[in-house]
Amino acid sequence: MVLCAGLGLAMAFTSCKSSESAYRKAYDKAKAAEAAQNINAQNNTVTETPVVTPVQTRPVTQTTVVNNVENVPVRQERVSVVNGTGLRAFSVVVGSFKVVANAEGLQQRLKNAGYAAQIVKNVDRDMYRVVASTFDDKSAAVASRNQLRGTEFNKDGDAWLLSNMK
Repeated sequence: MVLCAGLGLAMAFTSCKSSESAYRKAYDKAKAAEAAQNINAQNNTVTETPVVTPVQTRPVTQTTVVNNVENVPVRQERVSVVNGTGLRAFSVVVGSFKVVANAEGLQQRLKNAGYAAQIVKNVDRDMYRVVASTFDDKSAAVASRNQLRGTEFNKDGDAWLLSNMK
């Protein structure tokens, strides 16, 4: 009886076993279906040519930057002339010093370069200002300030306009 049960059990396990050929058939069938689907997809799709906008050449336009003189700030200080001929309405300041000897050194360098440099003193702040040029017209003063910025006399580019308060 035990022998018959063992043989029956062995037969049951061997009969349920899948064969490799059955797996292979299923795999081949799935691959064939996938290939057929890809071919159908290729036949049904229309290849589109991309639309490209033609390049249009345009002449280069040059933009000129207009310096709005009215927006340039002007500092108002109460100053007195220490060394020079006198100030007009707008002056271009290129240096400020606590020590008058330093201001005189910059004034001399400016004079050697052809500027009518002057030294003025702001008594309220106890500072000596070196004025490179002075003008009656604000636009001329702005042009002079812009020309002096970045030169050896104003490497930091911090020249500014001064108007004397009386």
